[in-house]
Amino acid sequence: MEEMERKKGRLEGEAVYLRLMEAEDTDDIIRWRNTDFVRRNFIYQKPFTRQGHENWIKNMIETGKVVQFMICRQVDGRPVGSVYLRDIDREHGKAEYGIFIGEREALSKGYGTEAAKMMIEYAFKEEGLHKLMLRVLAENKQAVRSYEKAGFVKEAYLKDEVFLDGRYKDVIYMAVINDNNL
Repeated sequence: MEEMERKKGRLEGEAVYLRLMEAEDTDDIIRWRNTDFVRRNFIYQKPFTRQGHENWIKNMIETGKVVQFMICRQVDGRPVGSVYLRDIDREHGKAEYGIFIGEREALSKGYGTEAAKMMIEYAFKEEGLHKLMLRVLAENKQAVRSYEKAGFVKEAYLKDEVFLDGRYKDVIYMAVINDNNL
C-alpha cells in the first residue's frame, strides 16, 4: 500500500485502480445508483439524488465514517463503479463494505473482485481494521461468488429480511477477518 501514499489516494491493481472519490464524481454516482441493474441489487432502493449524495459526502465522508473510492479501468482511466467502507467503527475495528459497478459493459470482467481484494488490504493495512462485513441479497448469486473469491465468507442467512419490489427477500451477511492484527 506504499503505492497509495506515493500516488495520493490511489490503489493500484492489474485491471483496475482505485482513486478517492471527489465531488466531480457526483454525476456518475447518481447516474449509476439510479440505473435499474445497480439499484435492484441494493437494499436501499429509493431514487438517489444530488442532495442525498452531497449529504453523504458532508455527513459520512468528511467526518471519517466512510472512505469511498472510484473504480477506474487501468487501460483508459475511465471510472466504472465505486467501492467504500462505511460506518467505520474504530473502537471495535470494523466497517461495512459496499461496492457497485455502474457501467453495464464493465460487468463480469472481474473488476469487482479485484476492487474488493484491494479494499480488504486497504482496510486492514491502512485503516487498521479487524473485520469487514457486508450484506447482500441472497438472490444476487454473482455478487456472492465475487465476494467469496475476494475472501469474504458467509456468516449468516437471514430469511425475509427486507421487503423490496412487493415481496420479502433473504439477505446474506458475509465477512472477512484480519487475523494478522490480534
